[in-house]
Amino acid sequence: MKLNRVFLVALPAMALTACPQSQKKETVRKQPNFLFILTDDQPYDALGIYDRYPFLKTPNMDKLAMEGVNFTNYFVTQSICSPSRASFLTGTFPHIHGVNQNNPKVDPDWNSYPSYNSHLHNAGYETAFIGKIHMAHFKGEKHIRPGYDYWYSFIGQGDFFDPMVNDNGSEYQEIGYMTDILTEKAIDWLRDKRDKSKSFSLCLWHKAIHEPHTPAPRHEGLYASENLPEPPHGMHKETFLGKPEWQRRKAIGKNWREHLPIPNELDEQNWPIKEEKFMNMLECLLAVDESLGKVLTTLKEEGELENTVVIFSSDNGYFMGEHTYHDKRIAYESSMRIPMIIRYPQKIEQGSEIDALCMNIDLAPTILEMAGVEVPEYMQGKSMLDLMEQKDENWRKSILFEYYVDDAYPYAGPDMLAVITDSFKLVDNFIEGDIDELYDLKQDPGEMNNLISDLKYSEVEKKLREQLIELKKEYEYNPDRDWWLRQVIQNPN
Repeated sequence: MKLNRVFLVALPAMALTACPQSQKKETVRKQPNFLFILTDDQPYDALGIYDRYPFLKTPNMDKLAMEGVNFTNYFVTQSICSPSRASFLTGTFPHIHGVNQNNPKVDPDWNSYPSYNSHLHNAGYETAFIGKIHMAHFKGEKHIRPGYDYWYSFIGQGDFFDPMVNDNGSEYQEIGYMTDILTEKAIDWLRDKRDKSKSFSLCLWHKAIHEPHTPAPRHEGLYASENLPEPPHGMHKETFLGKPEWQRRKAIGKNWREHLPIPNELDEQNWPIKEEKFMNMLECLLAVDESLGKVLTTLKEEGELENTVVIFSSDNGYFMGEHTYHDKRIAYESSMRIPMIIRYPQKIEQGSEIDALCMNIDLAPTILEMAGVEVPEYMQGKSMLDLMEQKDENWRKSILFEYYVDDAYPYAGPDMLAVITDSFKLVDNFIEGDIDELYDLKQDPGEMNNLISDLKYSEVEKKLREQLIELKKEYEYNPDRDWWLRQVIQNPN
């Protein structure tokens, strides 16, 4: 576990926004506020602090990391929008809350698995959700999920420009760019619409930087003259030699289930791969960084910043040409890992870093413990508070990842389970006649050399399969593939 690495980042002046003379005196309450900012599809290393893209400027994200803790091994339990968002809210795996698809008619059972915001609301918090929920596509009042005093969202993916929105049950078309609209709604709520006698919990969940990766007009083309750097560890040189056959089919654009002849090794693709797409994605991120700066400035003006736990993350990772892929879903690091930064000076040392294995299901119990609210038994994650306060040396040694065939994109990959330790990863693809995957993450961080057929690693494989059995038992893994279908029948509209 690494802790206390200080980020020595030269920040542009725009990140260090001076506060107006009208700044209010800091509010002091027993319970902290919570601001959870979530992006969509942001790779874990698409931040200035990682320097993977030297031209990428994210001064406000970098400043947040300097003033808080940066988690370097934070994973989602399933790398796809709806399941991950449900896991963040409920603290449970997709096979528990039931949202294992981006299905337009499926929601978690909010009665059995209330979101952490419902628990905060019941404890007296003022709560708001602003942004992308991306679960069941309800209209009108039904669109508002339980546990919120204020609701501002939209159906499905929404649109980058002039979106249709649901404002506390009233549906209408907004004019403008989505990231800016959500930012202004959040600022408006913080300034004028909340009950300021209460602690608050605000989710600001962006549509950005999801496809079609449309940047704000002010940022469009900003990086057009830049060159897209090669991925680290030579991951763009993937030929899939020694890898599962289904991955080679996926790489050439075929359905992984098609049993057509395919070579054991593919030709290396020329770099860059999908350069324009990825550059648009990075440009799209700039408005999110501006949004973060504006919202933090508002908190400071309101006298709430130092009493607010600020959380910044993404709903899943994203392939930026690694292994020749784009999108996410499958069990490579680029897909599974997400950025996670938490700022709260009262309990978190500034500029610290944690490389312990954490998951998105850990956030809900962490928030509840920090609020002094009892963590319900159904939550499967662990509170990270002791970890952030450098008190927990007995943190988990392995994590579980799952994926289910997506009915909307069945060609994306098969059902799979993975067990990850700090040294190795085993991926079970459940395909008869094909091979699984085993990677030495220390020696091969790019996951280029599949060791599953190497007899020298047979004992490692055996231990990981035993660990996988234990994790399935611990997390009550018993996937019901018909769960979502029953939800569709029960919610025909």
